[in-house]
This record gives sequence, structure tokens and C-alpha cells, in this order.
Amino acid sequence: MLSLNNIEVIYNEVILVLKGVSLEVPNESIVCLLGANGAGKTTTLKAISGLLKEEDGQVTDGAIEFNGTRIDKKSAEDVVRDGVFQVMEGRRVFVHLTVEENLKVGAFSRKGKKNLKADMEGVYAYFPRLKDLKSRISGYLSGGEQQMLAIGRALMAKPKLMLLDEPSLGLAPRLVEEIFNIVKTINREEGVSILLVEQNAMAALDIASYGYIMENGRVVMDGLAGKLKANPDVKEFYLGLTEFGQKKSFRDVKHYKRRKRWLA
Repeated sequence: MLSLNNIEVIYNEVILVLKGVSLEVPNESIVCLLGANGAGKTTTLKAISGLLKEEDGQVTDGAIEFNGTRIDKKSAEDVVRDGVFQVMEGRRVFVHLTVEENLKVGAFSRKGKKNLKADMEGVYAYFPRLKDLKSRISGYLSGGEQQMLAIGRALMAKPKLMLLDEPSLGLAPRLVEEIFNIVKTINREEGVSILLVEQNAMAALDIASYGYIMENGRVVMDGLAGKLKANPDVKEFYLGLTEFGQKKSFRDVKHYKRRKRWLA
């Protein structure tokens, strides 16, 4: 469904951020993109969704294809109309609008407003809490409720591919589990493909079928989610676990034995 072929991204015509990133998201799959802060994960999502242009960024090499059509030169509005919707980091709900008004905004890009009420009820089925709060001003919602609203708003656009940027950010572990279970259900029941950017690597790999790990603007490792979870380097870097099962702090992890594809 989605294919990034050796893309490079430059900001302000001088800062090279992505240095030949390639990845794929098959139809109706969940793929995760992992890495530390500054690795280039969010920039990758913005390159796909067309939001780079709002930050003086541009794809200067390579190509991004969605369902066989190049989208890297399209506007963000056209990318949404093609069926790609990005859920931004930090929720970004319209805080002065009600929950229901936020959901209606999500449907703005749709060509027709047919079945709008039924689709809203579908969102409420995934997030019953939102139905109870549909008249509440969104700025007064909790962080978890706002994240549910952000995902629900994306669903109202009837996406074929959803780009989720750090949905676990700032949430309690119980809420993270709840959100991720709903994401997995949406993928299964709605057939929406998902590219999930996360720092919570193990939670992401639990629901993904395939994963990519980024560092300094490059993909340094990729593979089936189960294999990445079992990889000793990934365990050490993300969990601080040695091969003997001893825990170490990130401060003590001095070497991450990267199996870089470009050196293979």
C-alpha cells in the first residue's frame, strides 16, 4: 500500500534529516517505526502526509508511493483525500470545540457527508467514553480522552492508511494498553493500515507485524515484530536487559550493536 524508496528530506534547504529511508506498509497491516528522539520518525510521517511544506521541509530525493501513485509532490489536503491521515504527536484536538464538533471536523475532507451519523456512532462504539462526553469542550478532556478523540477524528475521514505519532505519549500504562488494543481492533475490523511511530518499543511490537528501527535519519534494522522483540540488541537498547537477564539503565548501555543494512 505504502512504499518509501530511498527518500531524503532537507529542512530550510540546508539541514539533511532523512538520509535514504526505505520502508513499506502492506495493505491492512500494522507496521511500527521505532527510534530515539531525533531519529527522524516524525519527519518520515510528515514526508508521507505532506506536512513538511509547512515547516520549510521537502523531499529532495527518492519517491513516496501510495497505492501505486506518487504522493511526495502532493499537498497535505490531497494526501488526506487520497486516504492518508496523520494523527499528530500530542493529540492536537481543537480545544475550544466539543467532542462531537471535533469529530465532524474529521469528516471535512470527505467528498460526501453520507452516513456521517452512522460513522460517528462507529467511533463511539470504539470509544464509548467519547459518547458520554460528546458535548464536553475538548480542552477539558484528560490526555487519554484527547488521544481517543484524535484517533476517532481520524476515523471520520475514512482513511485507508493512518499515521500514528507517539499515541502513548504522556499516558498511564493502563491507558496505553487500552489505546493500543483499540488500534489493533480498528486495523482488524476496518481494514485500516497503520504506520505507528513509537518510543514504547515493546508495546508497539506487540501489535505490529513488522518493524523498522531508525537512527540519525536512517533505518538501521528491520524485521518481523517477533524477531525484533527477541533480538538481544533491541532488548538491551530499549529494555536495558543483558543476555543474562540483568537490568541496566540506559546510562550504562554504551554500545548498541547496530546491524546496519547499508553495511551488510
